[in-house]
Amino acid sequence: MAAIMSVMAAAKQIMRQSGNMSQWGEGYPSEAVIRADMEKAGGYVIEDEGRVTGYFAFLPSPEPTYARIYEGEWLDDDQPYHVVHRIASYPEVHGVFSSIMDFCFRHDSNIRIDTHRANTIMQHNVTKHGFSYCGIIYLASGDERLAYQRLS
Repeated sequence: MAAIMSVMAAAKQIMRQSGNMSQWGEGYPSEAVIRADMEKAGGYVIEDEGRVTGYFAFLPSPEPTYARIYEGEWLDDDQPYHVVHRIASYPEVHGVFSSIMDFCFRHDSNIRIDTHRANTIMQHNVTKHGFSYCGIIYLASGDERLAYQRLS
């Protein structure tokens, strides 16, 4: 858990340095959130030579915050899907997003992901990997997120 939380802290630093000042506020993601991912068999680490260098959650539908989408629509809103959350890595580690997507699309052809409007790095990565912008969703907290989906 300590290694995962270290990766999360590094990811927050990347966000702040790129101008994303409010996503993943104080205490998020917490150890409890990571444990919940693991209890659902959806928490994954990325390792390089035995060192944890990344983390992501890959969880089956339904995602409650995706039940309503505004200013757009999902590419497919009928079939089951997986959602990717909490992508994090160290800044010196490259190719993490591609590796995560390769893994996810080996397990499901219908993937959804969302990100903060200020997270331009994530927006670039999702569009680069074939995701389509679908609209806006709101988290349980009421915070807005940009929603994407890719069908393959």
